[in-house]
Amino acid sequence: MNPQLLLACFLLLSSLALAQHPQHKKPAKAAPVTRPKADAAQAIHQSALIVDTHADTPQRFLDENFDLGQTTPVAEGHIDLEKIKQGNLGAEFFSIWVEPEFKGHYSKRAMDLIDSVYQQAARHPDKITMAFTADDILRAREQHKFAALMGIEGGHAIENDIRLLRDFYRVGVRYMTLTWSNTNEWADSSGDIQDPNVKHHNGMTDFGKDVVREMNRLGMIVDISHVSDATFYQALLISQAPVIASHSSSRELTNQPRNMTDDMLRAMTNNGGVVMVNFYSAFIDENYRRASSDPEKVKHRDAEVEAFKKAHAHPDGSPVTYDEYAPIEKKWAAQFPRPPLKSLVDHIDHIAKVAGIDHVGLGSDFDGVTSLPEGIDSAADLPKITQALLQRGYTREQIHKILGGNFLRVMHEVEATAKRLQAEHKASDALTFEEIELMVGNRVTAEQLIGRINEHGVNFDLTPERRTRLKGQGIEDSALEAIAKARRK
Repeated sequence: MNPQLLLACFLLLSSLALAQHPQHKKPAKAAPVTRPKADAAQAIHQSALIVDTHADTPQRFLDENFDLGQTTPVAEGHIDLEKIKQGNLGAEFFSIWVEPEFKGHYSKRAMDLIDSVYQQAARHPDKITMAFTADDILRAREQHKFAALMGIEGGHAIENDIRLLRDFYRVGVRYMTLTWSNTNEWADSSGDIQDPNVKHHNGMTDFGKDVVREMNRLGMIVDISHVSDATFYQALLISQAPVIASHSSSRELTNQPRNMTDDMLRAMTNNGGVVMVNFYSAFIDENYRRASSDPEKVKHRDAEVEAFKKAHAHPDGSPVTYDEYAPIEKKWAAQFPRPPLKSLVDHIDHIAKVAGIDHVGLGSDFDGVTSLPEGIDSAADLPKITQALLQRGYTREQIHKILGGNFLRVMHEVEATAKRLQAEHKASDALTFEEIELMVGNRVTAEQLIGRINEHGVNFDLTPERRTRLKGQGIEDSALEAIAKARRK
């Protein structure tokens, strides 16, 4: 045989053998790992409607005469119009927080804070608009304006008067945190639940439960940040509308009573609500929490604050405000290394996995905390959260939900629930407990009161607590017996 032909046959047979045995193939080069580009994250961020549900800036408006139009160093504040623009923040819930030290003047202080928010909108009508509904937020976006909303932080602000709750709704308040760090007369707080010197209610009193029902009827969002675990579960049982945690994180990752357990997160899923992740370092990083909660260091900080308050007491006797002694708190917090941005994103990721992607959002606590994770110095840095979520594999649609879509869905549902409840109320003229209280307070005679009760009936149960409350207001026993028999089912 021709040697050249023999060689050609050998080469052909060899190539066929290799084709039948892929393990002898030269390994293909691994595909390069592709990471989302920064411009892709920026495009997602800029196209999102971003809603943050908690900032304490009204303290600065009122006590420092701060104007959102002023661009300030991040050491002085987390929010101003320039930072809002850089971070593409579309809507902010400004916290109407009244220090418990204002006892006897809660509603006055709250109204002053509310007015300070309106003043910002009045000063910058081309850039800021007040918003009261989910559609108002959407409309503000179309007008290229920043939407300013308000939420009361701490139920003590209503001074145990459900009529004040209605007044706050009328002037624009659209959520209320049932408690702050202090237990009030009708709901327990996580902040003092272990304090034996504080009178607790095993959750909520009958009046507290009525507050939740009235918030549902008004269209005011029930906020369960700060509350005790018992208050949390009772609120979810009573509320007919989804609730929010306006600024809370995961207790599984950071063992802080203000945070929410996984069981609580799953309960939020069933309720349809949203957990808005708090950015505060001690709520998102266990190492920071442990270091900053050292009893001796906390004792030293508190003593320094008290000394400052005494040295700077106001001549009129009004309380020294948080903004006045905040520099002491910030200086104290600066001794602990800030946690990485990863800690914050871990909480968002954990809540999304446990509660579901439809039940997580942002509740920064800007201007109300003394330490934020690395890279988040102000509202201007919000795009970094989008970038981090994109790198973890979250899609554009999912990121839009986290940044604001989930909250807007809840706000729409709360408004729809209010319309339904108001329509049902109109269909029945049964008297409410508040209407009975009002008549008793107006000194309606027992005969007149009994006549109204027999004519219309009542829509509530006369519990021992309500009986005691009415007795304290001077109602006669005959009227109480009429109420007990007049319950409409």
